[in-house]
Amino acid sequence: RWPSLLKYYSHTDGVSWLEEYKARHKAGLEAQRIVASFSKRFFSEHVPCDGFSDIETLGCPSHFFEDELMCILNMEGRKGLTWKYYAKKILYFLRQQNILKNLKEYLQRPTDRQSFLEGAVLIDQYCNPLSDICLKSVQAQVDDITDKVRKVLRMKNPRHPSLASKAGEVLIPEVELQRQVLDAMNCVLYEQLKYKGNELDYYNSLNSYIHQVLIRRTGIPISLSVLYLTIARQLGVKLEPVNFPSHFLLRWCQGKEGSTDIFDYTYIDAFGKGKQLTVKECEYLIGHHVTEEFYGVVTSKEVLQRMVGNLLNLGKRESTDQSYQLLRDSLDLYLAMYPDNVQHLMLQARLYFHLGIWPEKVLDILQHIQALDPSQHGAVGYLVQHTLEHIERRKEEVGPEVKHRSDEKHKEVCFSIGLIMKHKRYGYNCVIYGWDPACMMGHEWIRNMNVHSLPHGPHQPFYNVLVEDGSCRYAAQENLEYNSEPREIPHPDIGRYFSEFTGIHYLPNTELEIRYPEDLELTRATVQKIYGSGKE
Repeated sequence: RWPSLLKYYSHTDGVSWLEEYKARHKAGLEAQRIVASFSKRFFSEHVPCDGFSDIETLGCPSHFFEDELMCILNMEGRKGLTWKYYAKKILYFLRQQNILKNLKEYLQRPTDRQSFLEGAVLIDQYCNPLSDICLKSVQAQVDDITDKVRKVLRMKNPRHPSLASKAGEVLIPEVELQRQVLDAMNCVLYEQLKYKGNELDYYNSLNSYIHQVLIRRTGIPISLSVLYLTIARQLGVKLEPVNFPSHFLLRWCQGKEGSTDIFDYTYIDAFGKGKQLTVKECEYLIGHHVTEEFYGVVTSKEVLQRMVGNLLNLGKRESTDQSYQLLRDSLDLYLAMYPDNVQHLMLQARLYFHLGIWPEKVLDILQHIQALDPSQHGAVGYLVQHTLEHIERRKEEVGPEVKHRSDEKHKEVCFSIGLIMKHKRYGYNCVIYGWDPACMMGHEWIRNMNVHSLPHGPHQPFYNVLVEDGSCRYAAQENLEYNSEPREIPHPDIGRYFSEFTGIHYLPNTELEIRYPEDLELTRATVQKIYGSGKE
């Protein structure tokens, strides 16, 4: 019954399985109760920061609670979409909280016990909490590469000290023996396994995630450097990370250990197939001169800071839901390492304010910024004022607006929620989750979208649609048509509005049906007319 829970038990433990079963059953009921309550509580807004408070005070083992959430997510078929949507959100939150706790514990260790690989895995886990990523699995893949390097090394030098059973625990002192290790590593990584720097798709976030680097065999300088450094150290060669501007490097000591002379080191470009560089060649790599400080070794915390900084910059590049999530996750990670960084606290407050979420949290962040740096009072005051206005507006909101088909002003609305449509001009597939009898956007949006060029302009019904590319759009009635081959729309918010996909249209969940009480009947009639009864 519980294959994913085996890791929590030992064969030597004396377990009362009746008590365990009762605890798992109780956790399952509690998980179902909380998931069921989320749609009603949070349909019209993002789950607030205190929305998970009842989960944080669970009276049952968290791994049992998580297991029930996974059972919900793994339900077969196209039903239970709303439950799956909120189970995913809760699981995302729970796992991130746990990973953040592990990261803080990692940062409190002595630097010699902070593995670069483990740090990279923690970042990867936090940004991908629903993926099955664990240090043990990543380490096993790295060990497999290391074994391949040993085979190559054995062919070149059967007596090499790295082939000993406890190699890696003792560093190899001779430079020539170290060189043989690095040559074997380059042979395995870049010739046999075809690892390479991802020049064609450099700004893809997957390049920063260590488990994806191992799967796709490509990455950016820092992620490939972490892999390269880890393998080298396992084979007894001490490489060190160098926070070189624009291009992360490793350094390999050719002189006295611990030397402060930058010319006593060879610099290794893991992005460039392990090429070994002189100081001058490092400058050629980035096209300008840099001072000696940039050739110095950095700590594991500084390596993580740069990895998170890369993800932050990627999150800023686009204005999509996916990039906003990346920005939120990377800000969480950065502030876990540097909780009093005013610049990043302000960015977090502005992001939440822009997204219209968590206004109470925005006020807490702004209060913290003001205490840290009183000179920020201008920016803080502006955001405080507008956040308080947002909170007041939310208090004034009455219940959901209910749109009846029978209302005279809605007589021109032809389509209904749950129908799979196609955009006549852009060709995208989408599903309707809301409508207005006329365009409700402001003048600027109408002008920017050139709505007046449409034959019926803004004076026609407009539809809120979820698009297959993951975006949400507002489309004019004259631009939409029935989809001749309706299929599921792979949108992350589909479960927020719909409970089931019938194979030809979506059924609204309880909260959406309250807002459009007469639409489902019309949707069924339309399906019958357009597609016939047999298909559904």
